[in-house]
Amino acid sequence: MVKLIHTLADHGDDVNCCAFSSSLLATCSLDKTIRLYSLSDFTELPHSPLKFHTYAVHCCCFSPSGHVLASCSTDGTTVLWNTQNGETLAVMEQPTGSPVRVCQFSPDSTCLVSGAADGTVVLWNAQSYKLYRCGSVKDGSLVACAFSPNGNLFVTGSSCGDLTVWDDTMRCLHSEKAHDLGITCCDFSSQPVSDGERGLQFFRLASCGQDCQIKIWVVSFTHIFGFELKYKSTLSGHCAPVLACAFSHNGQMLVSGSVDKSVIVYDTNTESILHTLTQHTRYVTSCAFAPNTLLLATGSMDKTVNIWQFDLETPCQARSTEDQAKQFTEDWSEDDVSVWLCAQGLNDLVGIFKMNNIDGKELLNLTKESLADDLKIDGYSYEKEAMENWISKKKRTSPMTNLVLPSVVLTPNRTLKMAISRWLETHQK
Repeated sequence: MVKLIHTLADHGDDVNCCAFSSSLLATCSLDKTIRLYSLSDFTELPHSPLKFHTYAVHCCCFSPSGHVLASCSTDGTTVLWNTQNGETLAVMEQPTGSPVRVCQFSPDSTCLVSGAADGTVVLWNAQSYKLYRCGSVKDGSLVACAFSPNGNLFVTGSSCGDLTVWDDTMRCLHSEKAHDLGITCCDFSSQPVSDGERGLQFFRLASCGQDCQIKIWVVSFTHIFGFELKYKSTLSGHCAPVLACAFSHNGQMLVSGSVDKSVIVYDTNTESILHTLTQHTRYVTSCAFAPNTLLLATGSMDKTVNIWQFDLETPCQARSTEDQAKQFTEDWSEDDVSVWLCAQGLNDLVGIFKMNNIDGKELLNLTKESLADDLKIDGYSYEKEAMENWISKKKRTSPMTNLVLPSVVLTPNRTLKMAISRWLETHQK
């Protein structure tokens, strides 16, 4: 369960952002101020509010140590603050003077990214406070930013809906349309997902937008295999634009806030809704999990920040034995799946599964419905709809080998369907 334990109502205008360190909560607002609170009793610190900005403060974030706080504003500046005494450490002006909409520290605290309304993105040296690199996106304002947990790359989101991926030298690795009506926020999960076959680590990325959706992506970047961004799924719990999203520190939960005034907490493994919180009376603009405690902060245009506390044993932690087995299966490599097939007496299917690159995650995603539509036309398995669409475009070559197809007759892969049906009967009762 989750319960509301405190409401902060000190801001005089819309709350735009809230952020946690291990001991503090920071909030910022259209009222031009940043406020700091102790997590021990949620009292405001003596040197709060922090005042410097001459216009609305859009974003605030702590350095990983929690000793420095960054804030950015319509006034075109990003300010660094000493959280212990509230003193200003540096004022960094966006080169173009454009309103700064988002800022984010790198995981090792060496860099800070600031993104502006004119599409410029600046990578600052967080020790010398000097500009390191500068770039820009093609269209729209930069309104979202998140570093990967290992710091090898960061992602920016624009009001035109583009996700752009940069490496730590500001080289643009990738850009694609993610949300038709514009991105509002993005966040990386700190917990990696393993690829047993290649020994790689992938990270989940969540993005949300004006299209009322949250999209989950899988991201990897190595010097050997290069960069990969793969769409995974869409969460559609909200009925209005989603303005904020954030992963919990352990990666088990994802929270989102929306124009529909609600806050939704998802289980990241099952993507099911755990909680829907409806305390705010206006748009929910910000969500943040605390790093070391089961606390959630949500900020709103109703000028308040609500603090929510989760039970020590959340539904994510109290999974049934069956759910724990499913979570373990998700980490299986293709070889692990082959071993399981042999243990089930299905040795003849090993080659088919290998050919289709079915690992634990793919195994869990297979359903009776999808298996019914898994068809063979050239020795490979395809979804029926995708293959029919391929043929309807008068393509007569194999999508896998590019060789001319001897026939366009589709044959149901009943062996594969039977094997997975047997697995589903065992694990999804």
